[in-house]
Amino acid sequence: MRAIPFYRILAIYVAALLVLPLWLAARQPFVRSATSALKSLGHTLQIKRAHADLLGDSDTSFPVQDHEVIQKSFTLVGAAHRSIEVDNVFGSIEVLGEASDQAQLVVDKTTRAESKDALALARKEVTLEITQPDGGLKLYVDGPFRCQCEDGCRGSRHRDDAGYVVKMDFELHVPSNVDVKVKTVNEGRVIVRNVTGNFIARNVNGDIELDGMAGSGLAHTVNGPVKVSFRQNPRENSSFESVNGNIDLLFARGLSADFRFKTFNGGVYSDFPVTTMPLQAPQAERHGGKVVYHADRFTAGRVSAGGPEIKIENLNGDIRILENHE
Repeated sequence: MRAIPFYRILAIYVAALLVLPLWLAARQPFVRSATSALKSLGHTLQIKRAHADLLGDSDTSFPVQDHEVIQKSFTLVGAAHRSIEVDNVFGSIEVLGEASDQAQLVVDKTTRAESKDALALARKEVTLEITQPDGGLKLYVDGPFRCQCEDGCRGSRHRDDAGYVVKMDFELHVPSNVDVKVKTVNEGRVIVRNVTGNFIARNVNGDIELDGMAGSGLAHTVNGPVKVSFRQNPRENSSFESVNGNIDLLFARGLSADFRFKTFNGGVYSDFPVTTMPLQAPQAERHGGKVVYHADRFTAGRVSAGGPEIKIENLNGDIRILENHE
């Protein structure tokens, strides 16, 4: 191979140096846009970090704090269908079924306030009402945040308006054969384990977990998943709903039920063979001189020979119908 003369190599090098500024000038808008995008991204990240720091320091507006643990015992006798009801607003609820006639209650109460006067107001306004109707137990958290039905909710007050926040976390050990009705709204989970009675579990900003159940009922939340496992399959109609969250239902072997399910952003999965059922015909309702038809958007399916209706509905999340192998 013949060697390339030195002057040719030099000419190529000089030409490259001449072309390079022109290429960079042509690429300048891209460089500017990329630099601008990086600066914008950095600015956005700084804002998000500042917002996260603000959220993390939200308690600085409530520097006065108080903590109290409430412990009580109750005997549940004399009723054919004993029930436990917890109506909370801020905080978690955990109910554990046991072989006992006693109900053991532990409430972890935390109060955060902007001043000592606000703390004293919280102690006065937010109360835990305890009653035993028909041999059962009802726990009700009352306060100015509750709707006063007489004035159409005009008398209710947001918790931040009072200058304090009261959170109650409930833990209950109860007889396993009771009916359970539990409800909370913010800053907490709803957990029920090893209860054989019927159940109603509601949440708004949090998940619901029911484990080792043997009754029928409903579990509804808005922001959070719903997970329910049965050691005995429901014998009555039941309903499970979430707006933002997966719904996982684990049934015992030998399941026989009719399902109606609906999801918008998600899929439906089943461990059990499902036979598709015909859709229900639109229902007509008369309003004045007009007839309004309501279409049923649920998909219907039958497992085995059919049985109680199991309604499952969510908007964003998957629906899973699984077999419980425990």
